[in-house]
Order: sequence, then structure tokens, then C-alpha cells
Amino acid sequence: MFFLPANRRHPEYRRGFAEMAGVAPGIAAWGLMTGVAMVKSGLSTVEALLMATTVFAGSSQLAAMPLIQAGAPMWVILATGFCVNLRFVVFSAHLRPYLMHLPRWQRLITGYLSADLTYVLFTKRYPQPGVDAAQKQAQMAYLAGNGGINWASWVGSSVVGVVLANFVPTAWGLGFAGILALVGMLASLANTRMRWVSAGVAGSAAVAAFALPLKLNILVAIAAAVAVCLLLEANRSAGADTGEAAP
Repeated sequence: MFFLPANRRHPEYRRGFAEMAGVAPGIAAWGLMTGVAMVKSGLSTVEALLMATTVFAGSSQLAAMPLIQAGAPMWVILATGFCVNLRFVVFSAHLRPYLMHLPRWQRLITGYLSADLTYVLFTKRYPQPGVDAAQKQAQMAYLAGNGGINWASWVGSSVVGVVLANFVPTAWGLGFAGILALVGMLASLANTRMRWVSAGVAGSAAVAAFALPLKLNILVAIAAAVAVCLLLEANRSAGADTGEAAP
């Protein structure tokens, strides 16, 4: 991946790095808030640092923090993290044709480093998998540069947040600042009608189920958004098939 010399020397590595660098400050702000939130939720500094450097999954970390603070059962925390990260099953299925030529250890590292914006920018740059060695090398170089700075900005800022958490007053409203960072990233990703629908459904369901204990409204929001979008997608596919069959 980003540490392989062949990738770092390729021009597409610099392109991937540059395109992700534009959104890296937003990712860093989100990571900083997450680092502070981990300590404020009751994790020790060592536990928070371990999570910050190994768990590269910001949305599931933020979803887990209130549950940890509330003393939720482990199965609830794990189920929440699983549901929040279900989107990566779709991402990985789409990226499979791009990566199957790599050794397994490189595919595992690539999967670990893949994030939402990494996937969006990569598939925008390369709508189709490479057909020859040169194209495949260019794609991997771009993905390495893109994913490398994404990981570094997130982990680095998370560690800073953990280290400085005890010096940051809760009254500063870091939770709200973290929400603003997430909203900014959401707005940049919501560029299709289906994504706007999923965001609207998830937000409405989360508010409607806010009274549920242990932040279970998050699970309700995810389930509702996934169910509605799958239903809409099935109806759209059925309509397209009907149109093709019509005289």
C-alpha cells in the first residue's frame, strides 16, 4: 500500500494524495473530536490510545462512545458498530475486481485503510477496474496516496485528542463541534437523490426514536434508512426491467 516504493514513485500516488488533502482538515477535526470523546466517555488514556491507533472507524467509534458511557451491554455496543459499518460490505464488494490481483496481505491492508471518502474519490477517478498491469498499478498508487493521508490525518488527530482531552473543558461544546464536522462531510457526500433520501430517513427515524434507551435510536435510524433505500432500489430495478420488456 502507501509504504510500497512502487506506489510512492507513481504519479497517481501524488494525485491521490492531493485530492484527499483537500478534505483532510475536516477528517482531522472529526478525529480530534473523537479522541476527546473517547476519554470523556470513561476510557483510560491507554485504552483510548489503543482504540485510536487500531480502530480506523470513526462513525462506529462515535456511536459506541455514548453506549460505553451509559454502561450498555457489550452486545449492544458490538451490534451498533456492526450496523454502522455495514456500508463497508458494499464498498468491499464493489472494490473486489480492483484488488483481486493483489496478494492477500495487501488486500487486507487495503480493506483496513479504505474509508468513505477513499472509496468515493477512488471510484470517481477509476469507474472501471484496470485491464492491464499499467492501469492496475496506477489505480493502486492512487489508492495508496489517497488512503495514506486519510489514515494519517485521522489517527494523528485522534491521538492528539486523546492526549489533550483532560486539558479541554467539556463546556467548550466539543460534541457539537464534532457534529458540525460530520455534517460538513455528509454534505460533501450527499450528491445523489438516493443519498439524500437515506440521510433524511435516518435523521427522521433517529429523532422519532430518540426516547429509546442506550442510544438504540441509532440502530433504528440505520435499519430504517437501509430498508427504505433497498425498497426504492428494488422498485427502480423492477421498473427498469418492465420498461425493457415493454414493446
